[in-house]
Amino acid sequence: MNLIQVVDDEPQILSALQRALRPLGCPIHTFSDPQQALQALTSHEYAVIISDYKMPGLDGITYLRFAKQRQPEALRMMFSGHGDRQSMIQAINDAEVYRFLSKPWEDYEIEAALRSAVELYQSRRENRQLLDRVRRQQSVLRRQEEELLRLEANHPGLTRVRRDADGALLLDDDELAGWPGDDHG
Repeated sequence: MNLIQVVDDEPQILSALQRALRPLGCPIHTFSDPQQALQALTSHEYAVIISDYKMPGLDGITYLRFAKQRQPEALRMMFSGHGDRQSMIQAINDAEVYRFLSKPWEDYEIEAALRSAVELYQSRRENRQLLDRVRRQQSVLRRQEEELLRLEANHPGLTRVRRDADGALLLDDDELAGWPGDDHG
């Protein structure tokens, strides 16, 4: 299940977001205290982490920077009712913020943005799993190739077997020489 974490110092914002995001069907963990949200990063894996830009004690950029260190695969988003261009650039560069969401918001915009972020998270996760599988398969193939080379070095010609379309072995006359029933020698 894809978890979403929302950090905002205003409880009414958190309640409104939970209502707005209910159609997503993803569990949403809300925190009004950034320190508690940081602790949750050690016990839960989040697909998306959203933080308010301005919070007392810990600003959103700093929070998302910590979140990036603890959960680099999660997509990070930032809410802002007021933000200057420099702050947005800093958030993108320092915390690799995926998207900015404005306050106030339209519910359909928030839902669409989160749905898109969750889909991207899932796609990236599947790609990492496929890449891991390919690497494991390449490792197995590499070991098999090394074994074939070893066998060929110890028994020249062993790995150069020819087969016909049905899989039957094809042998030359000189390969048959010396076999029982050989009339060629």
